[in-house]
Amino acid sequence: MSRPFLLHWSAKALLFILCCLPLAWIVFRLATQPLPNPAEYVIRALGDWTLRGLCITLAVTPLRTILKKPALARFRRMLGVFTFFYGSLHLLAYAWLDKSLDVAEITRDIAKRPFILMGFSAWLLMAPLAATSFNRAIKALGAKRWQALHKAVYAVIVIGLLHFIWLRAGKHNFVEPAVYGVIIAVLLGWRAWQAARR
Repeated sequence: MSRPFLLHWSAKALLFILCCLPLAWIVFRLATQPLPNPAEYVIRALGDWTLRGLCITLAVTPLRTILKKPALARFRRMLGVFTFFYGSLHLLAYAWLDKSLDVAEITRDIAKRPFILMGFSAWLLMAPLAATSFNRAIKALGAKRWQALHKAVYAVIVIGLLHFIWLRAGKHNFVEPAVYGVIIAVLLGWRAWQAARR
């Protein structure tokens, strides 16, 4: 009997390719289209995909439960690691393209601008989650401590949303933050509802 597609190795291979597509699209646009501010485009695009990645990663558990597809859980780790990857590229692009890797200038900017501080804080919280995303870390920490640590993703997505809201507030653009706010509220609200039921 053939294995269901979600349990087949090719499902993860397909997900890997899909996770690489946003970066490929960013590079393609840089190479083929004249952009008024390429540096700003790269920084913003990478940040957008980090927030989207957080939303998609947090959507796995509700979808797994609602659709009754427990096999979806096997994709959550890869999605989380790719989200950290895009977050790291977002931070690197800001530090390199906007601040020329000037550590003193970056430090002053983090201290001076709240939305930069929020973004950097979210990345710092994501780092230990990515570092403990492999099986040996789960065994070393123990399942309960590992699960407690990875609940920090809820703080990450809220801080990431605040970072995005502050960024867009400078241009009086609240439509996109409102959309993300609703999605995140639904994802976290579903978990609160499930916890209350238990």
